[in-house]
Amino acid sequence: MTQTGDLPSGLNNSWRLRLAVGVLMLVAVVVISVTNKLLTDRFTESTRNRAELRIALYSGNLLSELRQNAIVPQLLARDPTLISALGSADYTLSTQRLISFVEEIGAASLMLFDTDGRTVAATDRNRLGSSHRSAAYFVDAIRANATIFSTIKLDGSGYKFTYSRRIVSGGDTLGVIAVEVDLQKFERAWAGISDAVIVTDSTGEIILATSPRWRGLTEVEALANVPPQNAIERAIKATADWTALPPDAYLQGEAVMRLESRIPFRGWRMTSFTTYESVRERVNGVLALEVMGFAILLALTFYFLSRRTAGRLAIFQRESAKLRALNQALQREIAERKRVQETLAVAEQTLEQSSKLAALGEMSAAVSHELNQPLAAMKTYLAGARLLLRRNRPDEALSSFGRIDDLIERMGAITRQLKSYARKGQEAFSPVDMGAALASSLSMMEPQLRQRQVQIARILPDEPVIVMGDRMRIEQVMVNLLRNALDATKSTRNPTVEIILTAGEIASLTVRDNGPGIEDLDALFEPFYTTKQPGDGVGLGLAISSGIVNDLGGRLTARNGQAGGAVFEMQLPLLGEQNTIEAAE
Repeated sequence: MTQTGDLPSGLNNSWRLRLAVGVLMLVAVVVISVTNKLLTDRFTESTRNRAELRIALYSGNLLSELRQNAIVPQLLARDPTLISALGSADYTLSTQRLISFVEEIGAASLMLFDTDGRTVAATDRNRLGSSHRSAAYFVDAIRANATIFSTIKLDGSGYKFTYSRRIVSGGDTLGVIAVEVDLQKFERAWAGISDAVIVTDSTGEIILATSPRWRGLTEVEALANVPPQNAIERAIKATADWTALPPDAYLQGEAVMRLESRIPFRGWRMTSFTTYESVRERVNGVLALEVMGFAILLALTFYFLSRRTAGRLAIFQRESAKLRALNQALQREIAERKRVQETLAVAEQTLEQSSKLAALGEMSAAVSHELNQPLAAMKTYLAGARLLLRRNRPDEALSSFGRIDDLIERMGAITRQLKSYARKGQEAFSPVDMGAALASSLSMMEPQLRQRQVQIARILPDEPVIVMGDRMRIEQVMVNLLRNALDATKSTRNPTVEIILTAGEIASLTVRDNGPGIEDLDALFEPFYTTKQPGDGVGLGLAISSGIVNDLGGRLTARNGQAGGAVFEMQLPLLGEQNTIEAAE
């Protein structure tokens, strides 16, 4: 009675443990989800506020620099020293004068041009004597009465920003003063922060950016330039997606916050991209503490609930005696099974020997099948040679003996290659001209074609069709397909065999006959399946041919034509396609 009363108590404790763990996990999920939502919204808002303040400061600094440099050409155009130098063509002190100005102004460089666009003074002495007659900042300044701002795109996707103004004295144009504005210093300053910043002109083209490779692109093109991620980056992104935020844009595959500010200068706009990484780090830090707290609470729950299972140990001890008895019975059963397995092993050896004998018989049938065609051709050529010798035509008889010699070599090759039916071939492949292989196969079938008076229609391309393979084995497949077509048209009044060789993405050889067609397409390529009369074949030709084509990387298919008859198609990779497949493997 004591034992039966303990079992329901043990089961009750098990359900209590499961219920407690389930409730704790549900509470943990709810708390973590709510915390994630609240903290994400809070930290995102603070990050956005800081980004808005930063972009306002950046755009103000940029505008201040542009306005500061805009007044410089107007002041220098009235400088009496520069006007006197242009009037007298004496530029001895002009360069030193510009150098003294550039230190006070903070511009990138100053240049003085005469009316021909030649640099007569410059803070960069390497530019002295250079011609700027066709430059926009010179041409537009000569034609205008106001200060001209020019943006010049340099090699390497860089930009040069220049203010220029015409120098006039007594109504005559003496030259042009040009001030290059150093805006690259802002790029260098922006590059030190975690945000990405770009400045676009009125056409949307990026002229300033923290990433030099973005210059000259549009914002869409710059954001679309995403580098491939490695396995570690993909794994980190997959684990971080559960805290991801709805992005304003994607930068290098990561969600970012996009802020835009209009610069009141020639339609310029400044855009910043702030990563959510800081938000995620702060949120994930709090969530990690919560997860750790729930883990500790779960461990304590397991500890207290596991103490109640101590009473069940006595029940397990009593049950152990029964288990020992069952173990002894199991040992006896194992010994019996070992004896059965030994008997089974002997039976398996006997079955394996029988399989070897069956395979030997199958191979013998294959040898008989593959050698039957060359032997029949040899018989025909021997009869023809005997007749030619009787008619005193030895030259033509020698031609028949030459064909017989070729057939003997082919029989030797067939006996070496019959392994293609049992295992993959290991021979080295070489380029094979499908048209030449077809001509050789038709030559071998010439006696049967002449005897049956079968009409052969050939459609061949103008260019050679080259595949990588074993020509002997490809001809073996062609002969089998032609022989099947001839056999299929025995009962046809006007036997016709159509051969089509094409080359597109692959090389395709189609053999079509006007026979009765194929009854069972599913079993067509199985060994020993045949619809021929006894003595005409053993059903191995198509099975061997399918194995050869598969070894060459192609496939052999069969179907019934719409107008009747059977259609066999051998598809092989072209020479270039074959090289691509081998490189991929």
